[in-house]
Amino acid sequence: MLFAAPVLALEAPPLDPPARLDELVAPIALYPDPLLAQVLAAATFHDQIPDAARWADQHRELVGQALALAMQAQRLAWDPGVQAMLPFPSVLDRMALRKAWTANLGDAFLAHQRDVMDAIQRQRRKAKEFGYLRTNPTIVVSSGHDIAIVPLNPATIPVPTYDPGTVFAVPRPGLAVDEAVGWGQGVLVGGFQPYGWNLEKFAVIGGYFQAWGWGLEDIDWGARTMIINDAPWRRNWANRGEYAHPYPALQKVVPPQ
Repeated sequence: MLFAAPVLALEAPPLDPPARLDELVAPIALYPDPLLAQVLAAATFHDQIPDAARWADQHRELVGQALALAMQAQRLAWDPGVQAMLPFPSVLDRMALRKAWTANLGDAFLAHQRDVMDAIQRQRRKAKEFGYLRTNPTIVVSSGHDIAIVPLNPATIPVPTYDPGTVFAVPRPGLAVDEAVGWGQGVLVGGFQPYGWNLEKFAVIGGYFQAWGWGLEDIDWGARTMIINDAPWRRNWANRGEYAHPYPALQKVVPPQ
């Protein structure tokens, strides 16, 4: 399946006030940094999300190595940033169902990356101050002004569930703060070590989904920069029509579009 080039809007969306940005990022502000980075990258290709969500839903029975090999074998046409979300069908479902929100998030991140990341930090500080966000057996929450959230086990990425109307506000009397954020069992993305170039196994040698950037992503909060697939993510509103983020392992097997 090939995608026609989308018609690109000429003018960048205006910068929303901080309160509006805080509301925009609230559903993902507590995602662990690796998942947050991948969601933000995928949202900038929001036109591809519905089809990717359908594919992920149709292949829910596949996990880990089996899913990675299916993704390789089908030579999917979506941007690798969107493909990276296929191991997370529940996240893709929410992004597909909330099309307007996903488009607004992606466009805001393209046009105002630093401001969006500032908003995420404001929300994290609220959740931490109110006691909802803290280190637990699943994640490690950093100290300091800029808050990082990283999985305790980098091979398993938890997907938190929470009510934004609750966790970014002063706790109500009697509310069980410790139970306000559910971390679940997480999604297995594999162990990580340098991968080889065996085309039959490239998707699993260095972690099931390392070719799509898992295990090679980070957020440099001080610089307000995302690292995707071990490289700074430089897509923005001005270059969005031509920028191609490097995914060298995928370039070995995906034919030219």
